[in-house]
Amino acid sequence: MGLYLNPENEAFRQAVTDDIYIDKTKMIAIMNQKLNKSRVKYVCVSRPRRFGKSMAADMLAAYYSKGCDSTELFADRKIEKEESFRKHLNQHNVIRIDIQRFLFDEAHLDIFIDKIQEAVIKDLREEYGDYFTVDQYGLPGVLGQIYGRTKQGFIFIIDEWDCVFRFAKEQQEIQKAYLDFLRGLFKGAEYVELAYMTGILPIKKYGEHSAINIFKEFSMLNPGPFAEYFGFTEGEVEGLCKRYNVDYGKTREWYDGYLIGDFHIYNPQAVTELIDSGVFRSYWTGTETYEALKIYIDMDFDGLKETVIRMLSNVSCEIDPSTCQNDMTTFKGKDDVLTLLLHLGYLSFDEKSSKVFIPNREIAMEFMRSVKTGGWDGLIQALERSNELLKKTWELDGEAVAAEMAAIHRETASMLKYSNENSLTCTILIAYYSAKAYYMNPLLELPSGKGYADVVYLPKRDIDKPALVVELKWNQSAESAVAQIKERKYADWPKEYTGKILLIGIAYDDRKGHTCIIEEYTRP
Repeated sequence: MGLYLNPENEAFRQAVTDDIYIDKTKMIAIMNQKLNKSRVKYVCVSRPRRFGKSMAADMLAAYYSKGCDSTELFADRKIEKEESFRKHLNQHNVIRIDIQRFLFDEAHLDIFIDKIQEAVIKDLREEYGDYFTVDQYGLPGVLGQIYGRTKQGFIFIIDEWDCVFRFAKEQQEIQKAYLDFLRGLFKGAEYVELAYMTGILPIKKYGEHSAINIFKEFSMLNPGPFAEYFGFTEGEVEGLCKRYNVDYGKTREWYDGYLIGDFHIYNPQAVTELIDSGVFRSYWTGTETYEALKIYIDMDFDGLKETVIRMLSNVSCEIDPSTCQNDMTTFKGKDDVLTLLLHLGYLSFDEKSSKVFIPNREIAMEFMRSVKTGGWDGLIQALERSNELLKKTWELDGEAVAAEMAAIHRETASMLKYSNENSLTCTILIAYYSAKAYYMNPLLELPSGKGYADVVYLPKRDIDKPALVVELKWNQSAESAVAQIKERKYADWPKEYTGKILLIGIAYDDRKGHTCIIEEYTRP
């Protein structure tokens, strides 16, 4: 009917007729349960770019809008079997706004809120004529007048709601004015039947409270019932791979890894690009360049670089996301940076352990591109040494391993505090970085004394390589490191593993430098 009021369904029509379409319509049943229920009718879903947010917004608009008949588009879809389907199909007034349409140039920052109101009011005028007058209360006042005359409410669908915070990163007055506009539009408004917003970032915080805290948020941290509806699930990707004759195992290695609720989720953009091109590579640079990632991982927060190194080595790292202000400029520590990277799609989050990790090979490549320049002096050179170090480890050549460790120490000295226990662990992870081709994710025993760290590498299934039990000592001997492995029975940990095990003691002394002893474990 209008551009913003009761839009037609063309966008969703194009989606369902595409060669690659995954039916996510059952999400509508969740939204139907929230209609006109004051406590739950405000919903904000945040996901990284290219996770299907706009498609979901188009789907909801096509379903609810009085401006079209979408019966055929939903025929034989999952939602058709739901009891509430017919009751709400094309029965509601919908206001659909893509904020980015009003904010694609810096000159628009001072006028975009007014332009949004003008555009929507223009559509409302065509439908409701002289039912209202425009006053100082703007769009909220107009909607209130219409509701007073007609008792008809509205469903609001707002896409790219957070683009203000990405476009005007440093301009807090503009951000606050925008949040105040949204608060005025929604809070306590009788005319709101349902409000659905979607974007990359959760709602911006000011102090301890949000300016629009009426919204229930469903993010990468707390996906709630929406976990499976944004992105492709394992079953959906496996089905596509069979249909298009694509190697599912390789697809999983490259693009799986986003743990959202109980679901393993794939970025739909990556999967569809793979199917279109048939080439396994990173498609992330088409949506987010590595320079954007580099800005954040280069920030000078204590422990940030060590955490990134751990994650590059397939280690999960615990974070506290509660202090993140949900913008792109306010950072008080490394956890705030890591939380932002999670929302941007560079990390995944295990809700049960409160740990983040790099989800897959595609994203690992973006991290590697980002560390090749900037404040990561020597890391790439150190990682390149890893192949030779691993080979010498298998050959039980402790002297050669010690020499490679010394070189890695020199190359990363400007980046890591070598006397710090976490940094000692990072040194091991850098040294054995290439082990990820042969071994499962490293198992860490956190330091329980002064100056040591333990790492266990178990070989992947069907890989004929020895397990590695590594102990590093500070200002002690490599012999004492191996002795500790034996005394504390670290090699007994993998009880179900029956293959060869190597005990690796690596010591660093301020005077003697690095020493290493490697022994093959003899089972008792």
